Amino acid sequence: MSGAARIVSLLPGATEIVCALGLSDRLVGISHSCDAPAAVRDRPRLTRPRFSPAGRSSGAIDAAVRHALRAFGGVYEVDAGRLAALRPDLVFTQGVCQVCAVPVRDAERAAAALPGVAVVSLDAHDLEAVLDTVRTVARAAGVPRRGDTLARTLRRRLDRVRAELHGVSRPRVLALEWLDPPFVPGHWVPEMITLAGGDVLRGRAAHPSFAVSWDELEVLDPDVLLVMPCGFDLARARAEARRYGSRLARVAPRAIRAGRAYALDASALTSRPGPRVVEGVELLAALFHPDRRSARRHDHRAYILGNSDLDGGDGAG
Repeated sequence: MSGAARIVSLLPGATEIVCALGLSDRLVGISHSCDAPAAVRDRPRLTRPRFSPAGRSSGAIDAAVRHALRAFGGVYEVDAGRLAALRPDLVFTQGVCQVCAVPVRDAERAAAALPGVAVVSLDAHDLEAVLDTVRTVARAAGVPRRGDTLARTLRRRLDRVRAELHGVSRPRVLALEWLDPPFVPGHWVPEMITLAGGDVLRGRAAHPSFAVSWDELEVLDPDVLLVMPCGFDLARARAEARRYGSRLARVAPRAIRAGRAYALDASALTSRPGPRVVEGVELLAALFHPDRRSARRHDHRAYILGNSDLDGGDGAG
């Protein structure tokens, strides 16, 4: 691929990688959910969801997603006309989850009539694959050395966390990536928790996240609770924790009493297969082992959920 490639990213993680590689000047179009870095938010938006998630609870979003899949076969629309007008050489999409972002099938359909365009699917399922994704983006954009350099830098940061936490006592961690129905984590997130010095109670690395019942969760009583709904920023994660507060209080009473129940900015730290998952590992390490690491520089990404946050919510709405 030529170094002058015009790039479209339909995946927030890919947008962040493109910019981390110093290629933001080549980014001519993005998805509706690409919001980082702030400097690219003015680029043309080429996708939209088939429903507005604003103000909806986890349960309402889940129902709307299921309806969109039944009625339309997909959750998102791609503006093929606008895509064509941008004349991209390279389109990044994904095949990991048809709910989280535009799937490769829809991107290929929208780009089918464009001459010479390459559609590249980024399908990371674990941390190693996230680092490989950085290299894949760089190779496709014609800057492979930049990808190797960035991947090595990210790996050194992960290795530093691993070395610092060698031999620590691991808290038992329950992470929830959705609340109605409750989902426990998959793909790279269980690895993030393990690398950060935690013991994952439910979830499976390198596999999709999956739904469990509240009854299953209520017997776990973890040392640490993480409320990190996929794609939610910190404000929405806090609001969602309050909405389902009474259920969370039954699931993690010890963590709440100890001040070890947290809402996280999942969009920034855990949901996206891009460079900021490393920041997510560093934050989790600070939360799990505050005696080993300082969480101060990450305070804006996590919020301690106390009894006042979790009293009374019942998941309605």
